[in-house]
Amino acid sequence: MLRKALYGLKQAPRARYARLKNFLLKSRFVMGSVDKTLFLLSRGSDTLIVHIYVDDIIFGGSSHALVSSFAEQMSREFEMSLMGELQFFLGLQIKQSTEGTFVHQAKYTRYILKKFAMDNSKPLATPMDIKTVLDEDEDGEAVDQREF
Repeated sequence: MLRKALYGLKQAPRARYARLKNFLLKSRFVMGSVDKTLFLLSRGSDTLIVHIYVDDIIFGGSSHALVSSFAEQMSREFEMSLMGELQFFLGLQIKQSTEGTFVHQAKYTRYILKKFAMDNSKPLATPMDIKTVLDEDEDGEAVDQREF
């Protein structure tokens, strides 16, 4: 009798998610109400965010100590390897710096241009005036950009 899901079986992703979810909930994480693969942990003024995508886990937080502690805890509980700072996810390239986090698709754009034999094409200026100031959405809710 098989007592655990084997990698490659159709039940494996569900079993892996259930094990991760139970571990995170026991560790006082709160599961997202809309996205059940998003988990949040608040410790005082610090926050740790964990996102599960198939067999990848992306995590980060407001405190280096909290992030390091979580990485150690995960390594003790699960067989895993840390890949370092997030640079690529779901086709998106991610650049993190002191000015903020920037997401772009330069690699994918080059791939598409090459696929359609347009990689030697000449760029054109954008049809929108680059000096246009976008108005604030007065009916919208204010967002703290530092949280995102």
